[in-house]
Amino acid sequence: MNFTVMKFYTRKWIKPEDLNAHNTLFGGRLLSWIDEDAAIFSMCQVGCKNMVTKFISEINFISSARYSDVVEIGFETQAMGRSSITLSCLARNKNTKQTVLSIEKIVFVNLDDEGKPCPHGKTFEKNS
Repeated sequence: MNFTVMKFYTRKWIKPEDLNAHNTLFGGRLLSWIDEDAAIFSMCQVGCKNMVTKFISEINFISSARYSDVVEIGFETQAMGRSSITLSCLARNKNTKQTVLSIEKIVFVNLDDEGKPCPHGKTFEKNS
């Protein structure tokens, strides 16, 4: 089955438990949000529930976010393999309009019941 590129955005409200010792958004919390939302997006794109994180490229923290800011996290499908999907990610602070983080490549792989890569049967065409 063929489909075109889809973008997905989610938003997170920064609460006290999301802060680090500097009172800015803890990077690990942001990465946790990204990994979970990217996995859900991947599952929805390929129609498989056994998608796991295979690879995350360099993570570029650009600016910070603070208590009560809203962070918008966006994903875009970049490529589709036989059993994988590759996404890019951009997180930005909705209050300041600054980019908080960028990730060029996040790869998820569909696994069978034995934990081996399994074809998902999807392909896609990227629009320019």
